[in-house]
Amino acid sequence: MSFSDFSKTDSLKSLNEFLADKSYIEGTSATQADVTVYKSFQKEYPQLTRWLNHIASFTEEFETLPAGKVPAASAAVEEDDDDVDLFGSSDEEVDEAAEKLKQQRLAEYAAKKAAKGPKPEAKSIVTMDVKPWDDETNLDELVANVKAIEMDGLTWGAHQFIPVGFGIKKLQINLVVEDAKVSLDELQQLIEEDEDHVQSTDIAAMQKL
Repeated sequence: MSFSDFSKTDSLKSLNEFLADKSYIEGTSATQADVTVYKSFQKEYPQLTRWLNHIASFTEEFETLPAGKVPAASAAVEEDDDDVDLFGSSDEEVDEAAEKLKQQRLAEYAAKKAAKGPKPEAKSIVTMDVKPWDDETNLDELVANVKAIEMDGLTWGAHQFIPVGFGIKKLQINLVVEDAKVSLDELQQLIEEDEDHVQSTDIAAMQKL
């Protein structure tokens, strides 16, 4: 699948649907495929990309930002059409002013963040189902192999075996992960490498701590 022409709205919709259950364009970590798609989007929507990146820097302040009114899309277009530079400001001057304002806001945000001190790492509690091949699979060995996997930011919790039919029981295990450090896709792949015991894995539940 290729996402290289964002002049078509269908490409945006297709990319959004494609990423519904994925963190990356390809595989379980960032690659040049992600860079290519990002640059293609940025090229077609440079102002939107700049705005999204800028607003993302205020994530921790969303609840405290002042009230504002979202203009209608048609009104925004009309304003652009009727925009007249009465003072003869050049595009370069406007860009410099915008960049200066951006740097000022970033500096203010950094100062507020420093005053608050370091923020605890975002964590999630996850319930994962691990399905064995059949009723003859050694479940004690299965759970031992699962818990033997160690990753920075991963903590294994309690587990139980749940009947699924025909004498087969699946392993349901809880774990806590630091979101910035642990990729659940990568963790599932590591578990599924135990081909003698594991048929498949699923995320049964996930909740932010």
